[in-house]
Amino acid sequence: MRSTGTLRTNFFGVSLIALALLLPGAVRAQSSGNGLTNLIDSIFSKNATPPQAATGQGATGQDGAPPPWSGEDGASGHPLMTAAAIREAAGNFQNCVAGMWPDAARRNISRENFERFTAGLQPDLRIMDLLDSQPEFTKAIWDYLDILVSDARLAKGREILAKYKPQFDATEKAYGVDRYIIASIWGIESNYSTQVGDRSVVQSTATLACIGRRQAYFKDEFLSALEILNRGDLRPEQLRGSWAGAFGPTQFMPTAFKRYAVDGDGDGRRDVVDDPSDLIASTANNLKKDGWQTGARWGYEVVLPQNFNFMLADRAKAMPLSQWEHLGLKRANGQPFPQPAEKAYLLAPAGAEGPGFLMLQNFRVIMKYNPAEAYALAIGHFADRLRGGPPFVQPWPRQERVLSRAERLELQQLLAQRGFYKGTPDGQFGGQTREALRGFQASIGAPADGFATSEVLDRLRGR
Repeated sequence: MRSTGTLRTNFFGVSLIALALLLPGAVRAQSSGNGLTNLIDSIFSKNATPPQAATGQGATGQDGAPPPWSGEDGASGHPLMTAAAIREAAGNFQNCVAGMWPDAARRNISRENFERFTAGLQPDLRIMDLLDSQPEFTKAIWDYLDILVSDARLAKGREILAKYKPQFDATEKAYGVDRYIIASIWGIESNYSTQVGDRSVVQSTATLACIGRRQAYFKDEFLSALEILNRGDLRPEQLRGSWAGAFGPTQFMPTAFKRYAVDGDGDGRRDVVDDPSDLIASTANNLKKDGWQTGARWGYEVVLPQNFNFMLADRAKAMPLSQWEHLGLKRANGQPFPQPAEKAYLLAPAGAEGPGFLMLQNFRVIMKYNPAEAYALAIGHFADRLRGGPPFVQPWPRQERVLSRAERLELQQLLAQRGFYKGTPDGQFGGQTREALRGFQASIGAPADGFATSEVLDRLRGR
């Protein structure tokens, strides 16, 4: 299920492009399979970063069709993303596809089916713009959660849980995975099958396998998509999804389908698109194989004490809940931790001004599904709400605004001038920027929470 996307690590905000499309499916492909699970790592600050981009359609023209390729160089600066390189690769597209036949044959794909499923295939060059987009504006984590964990989506989720109760019952018994988490993924990935994407997965993955900077990764996805069709699990008309190749209500990538898809109802096919039994069971199998702990929570909302050392808010610094309690952290609802020996790490997605969260093993499992903490937090919270839990107790600092890309670039440049930032300023915030910002905050006596605000930027400007 990890999908691939255009979105770069942005520690401080949720891309408005991803938000407008509500497409969690595309970032997972960026990060799965090829050791890229840190691509969207640590995406929080005063404001947080996105989930993925599942349908990835972007703006449309007056006729409703996706716009054509811009014809411009990609923003990444990669040599394979120049306009000239894209045109050259597009001109060789047919030869590239035909050249993958020996690899397809080694996967037991018949020559007849290879020819059938690739006949008339043309590249979708609009994907090149989506692969390399750099959104100028971002959206705050609280706005992101407001959109994804909405009353309407919760109501639909409860309908889904009731409608498919037998399937959820069977899946919980077989896999030990919480039905509310599965229903949450279904709701956030595709708004309960209403936003699954409409691009041909074969066309999208073939395009990316032959053109652009991710060819090696997408060659495997393309050949895996052909395997799915060759085996007969899905029909070509069912294999439609995001520009990145994620498909179905819970957004499987073709390689993830191969690893995790199961036949939930015993009909001989693994149909994660139109068969609820297969969809629910396959999603559960994914989580189970990634280490889901039956009966355990994903985490707890916590209240942080005054003058807390935010250097402890680090995924690598997991401690028993009892130790966190000793440091002054309390559950926001005032209840005790039921398993004090469980280890957790602290996430503070809005810094010193917002709620904190102690994240357990199951939160890490959700992040294997999609390596974005904003996404995993939305999934966990949505699941809690589906089972009847309340909203978060503590308020978000909604008065804060998100920095523009130009401001993020300026912040990095100013941190570099002061000797805090050693990287190359690019307007994209990751762990290195967070550490640099913490150093500056500590130097001026501010809480070293590593989250950017306009106030911090003004201090760097000397105002």
